[in-house]
Amino acid sequence: MKKIILTLSILALFTACKQQEKADFIVINANVYTVNKNFDKAESFAIKNGKFIAVGTNAEIQKNYTATNIVDAKNQTIIPGLIDAHCHFNGLGLSLQKVDLRGTKSYDEVLQKLVAFKKEKKATYITGRGWDQNDWELKEFPTKEKLDKLFPNTPVAIRRVDGHALLVNEAALKYSGLSSTKFPKKVSGGEFLTKNGKLTGVLIDAAMNYIKLPAASKKEQIQGLLDAQKMTFSYGLTTVNDAGLSRNTIELMDSLQKTGDLKMRIYAMVSVSQKNLDYFLGKGIIKTDRLNVRSFKVYGDGALGSRGAAMRKPYSDRHNHFGAMIYSPKRYTEIAEQIAKSNYQMNTHAIGDSANTWILKTYKRALKGQKDRRWKIEHAQIVSPADFELFDNIVPSVQPTHATSDMYWAKDRVGAERIKGAYAFKDLLKSYGRVALGTDFPVERVSPFLTFSAAVTRQDTEGYPANGFQMENALTREQTLRGMTIWAAHSNFEENEKGSIEVDKFADFVILNQNIMKVKGSNIHKTKVVATYVNGEKVY
Repeated sequence: MKKIILTLSILALFTACKQQEKADFIVINANVYTVNKNFDKAESFAIKNGKFIAVGTNAEIQKNYTATNIVDAKNQTIIPGLIDAHCHFNGLGLSLQKVDLRGTKSYDEVLQKLVAFKKEKKATYITGRGWDQNDWELKEFPTKEKLDKLFPNTPVAIRRVDGHALLVNEAALKYSGLSSTKFPKKVSGGEFLTKNGKLTGVLIDAAMNYIKLPAASKKEQIQGLLDAQKMTFSYGLTTVNDAGLSRNTIELMDSLQKTGDLKMRIYAMVSVSQKNLDYFLGKGIIKTDRLNVRSFKVYGDGALGSRGAAMRKPYSDRHNHFGAMIYSPKRYTEIAEQIAKSNYQMNTHAIGDSANTWILKTYKRALKGQKDRRWKIEHAQIVSPADFELFDNIVPSVQPTHATSDMYWAKDRVGAERIKGAYAFKDLLKSYGRVALGTDFPVERVSPFLTFSAAVTRQDTEGYPANGFQMENALTREQTLRGMTIWAAHSNFEENEKGSIEVDKFADFVILNQNIMKVKGSNIHKTKVVATYVNGEKVY
């Protein structure tokens, strides 16, 4: 009898073990926001071969799965891997190899940083990015006189924070075959700023193309991508939508992903040019688990901060100035019609109300009623009231921190009436049903928690303004998390493989040090990443 009982016990134990599926690892005791359709919560999940194979309670997962590696989350909050729907990943990496001018509070501070950079790097050509005259006490564009005195023989070319204005010295003009008195007097889609007939040193949008810049070496490019990856993983990003890439950069990214050095997932927007259109449209969509090439980045207009955004009526703070579109209306139509014949997206930068109107109508004409093409308006920053309905089948891709960066001066630019249609995330959400959220780094800071905070509280990190900026367009926390995960994935045609913690999706997830869905609004931006996982691999 004892033998029979023992045999049955062994058989039962064997059966129980056999019923448990082997996983690569299991996470237990977690506060999981799955971001699935119902926004369900979970306690535990199992991962195998880089994908989620089960999501549920601790009891359910531990009953049905076994693993030698079990991670006890100790009730920390876990969210899907974050997706930055609009950024400049490659640009961030390259900027980390140059002088960083973000956060400078005066032109003199900019000059001090340039002097220190030249001394440290022994630079023969100084480049950098990040100055913003709107952050200075004197909120006017700088001029090059001080640059010329400090660097008479060293070319200096430094971009404004938004990338739509460039400050250069006489040495940089000379290097480019120009001078203070010798320059194109008219530039389509741009402007050389002058005073008394001479260049001030500030070039807007298309005028910047006349300045010759030193090309980054392949070694610098690779180091830049790896540096950008290290920084973005530390903020919980697992996919980045890199807006505006050359073929060479895309191929370099692909090669680094194949060797395993670049683990970041990249949704690549190809910089539009006829050469790139012909090549990539002829080649078709390029898709791996880490790289997705199926869209073109097009510039509609410039930036609001440099008054390059195309407006329907003059700027409120500059008489008879409207900004400008980068290309002719005919060229936008040609580009849209060519892309419409393919499976590629057209993703267009549009800041001003005139730019948004023109691009939206161009999209409609080119698509001729095609369904689910998910063409995007990048930024959708200032939209006329009548144009919101045009987003019914056009994806709004917006960056909440632009609102909290611009709110101090944006009303001066566009006036009390037009500002109502600016940074209107809730209105855009009502029109399309989703909003894809990003940062636009390095124009803004990398941290997606600043994005989350700006979307929800509409305040800066100091709590200004007390009642929030145009709170009627604030997003809820659920909407914001969706916008940074599943809705961003949708904008990339990737919602079936990422953007939520669900069975058969990539095991991309982030462990946070506080519950971003519950913490006090003023503390959202202080959220830190404990760990970042891509494909089930801990990368930070």
